[in-house]
Amino acid sequence: MSLLAADRPLSELHDAMLLDLDGVVYIGPRAVPSAPEAVGKARAAGARVAFVTNNAGRTPARIAEHLTSLGVAAVPEDVVTSAEAAARVVRDRFPAGSDVLVVGDTGLRQAVRRMGLRPVTVASESVVAVVQGYARVISRDLLDQGSLAVARGALYVASNADATAPNEWGITPANGSFVRVIAHATGVEPIIAGKPMRPLHEEGILRTGARNPLIVGDRLDTDIEGAAAHGAAGMLVLSGVATPLDALAAPAHQRPRYLAWDVSGMNQTHPAVVREGTRTRCGGWTAVTDGGELRLEGAGDRLDGLRALCVAVWSDETVDPTGPSAREALAHLDW
Repeated sequence: MSLLAADRPLSELHDAMLLDLDGVVYIGPRAVPSAPEAVGKARAAGARVAFVTNNAGRTPARIAEHLTSLGVAAVPEDVVTSAEAAARVVRDRFPAGSDVLVVGDTGLRQAVRRMGLRPVTVASESVVAVVQGYARVISRDLLDQGSLAVARGALYVASNADATAPNEWGITPANGSFVRVIAHATGVEPIIAGKPMRPLHEEGILRTGARNPLIVGDRLDTDIEGAAAHGAAGMLVLSGVATPLDALAAPAHQRPRYLAWDVSGMNQTHPAVVREGTRTRCGGWTAVTDGGELRLEGAGDRLDGLRALCVAVWSDETVDPTGPSAREALAHLDW
C-alpha cells in the first residue's frame, strides 16, 4: 500500500468525513486550532461529517455540546460512540431487560439503557454481560464487581482497547489499560466493539449515507487500521498520538493513504509520491534505499519529506524503519 495523490481537496473527492475526536478535533478541553474552520470548510464543500469516537464516557449529546462550545457545529446525531457499539453487541445476544454490569461512565450506562437493557453495578447471578468503557474516575469496587461477573461466566465486552489517549497533560492511560485489569484478573479477553473493529465506522457510514468516506484519525491501530478494514481511505494526522516514526514503521494493515499535519488536511490537495528504482520523490525531497539503509536528500516541506520516507520504507522490506538510518533521516526533518 502506498500514499495517494489528490489534485483536488479531499473534502471534494470524498462524500463524507468520519472524524476521530481525541487528538483530531480536540485535545482535552481545547480544540485543535485548525479544527473548527476545517470542519466548516469540509461541510461547505458538500461533504457530510460524522464524529466517530472510541471514547465511551460521554453521551452523544454532551459531546455535541462540547464540540459546539469549541466552535465546531454538531448535534447528537452527528456523534457515533463506542458505547453505542458495545451496547449493540450485548443486545444482539440477550433479550430486552437483561442485567448488564457497566464498568464505565454515564455515556455507557445510557447507551445500555437505550438498547433496552438494564445497567447495574453489582455482580449478581442475573448479570448476563459486563460492558467496560472509559471513565475519567473509575472505582476499585466497580473493577472488582466487573471481575467477579466475568469470572462467573458473564459475556465481557469492551467499548474499545485504546491503551492511551492525549489530553491537556500529555499521553495518559485510556480504556484499554483498565480493560487489562479485568482481563488479567480473570483470564478472559473481551469482545472489542470500537475501532478498529467494524461497528463504529459502519454506523458512521450509515448515518452519513457515504459511498466513499474519508476516515481521519491520529492512531494507526484504531483509526487507520479501521479504515483499511473497510477498504476506505484513511488520513493520519500528526496532531495527536501518532508520531512520524510511527507512520514510518506502520505495518501494512495500518498504513494510511494520506498524511497531514492536522484535520485541515481533509481540505487540501495531496502531492504525488513517485518511486523509481531505489529513489522515492515527493516535492523537493528524495528518499533513497540502498542495501537496507535509508537516506534523505533535498529540501522543502517537512511533510513531503516524511511522505517520501514512508513510501520508500514501505516499498523496501530490507530497511529497518526504526533503525539508525531511518532515525537519522527523520532527524534531517527535525523529528
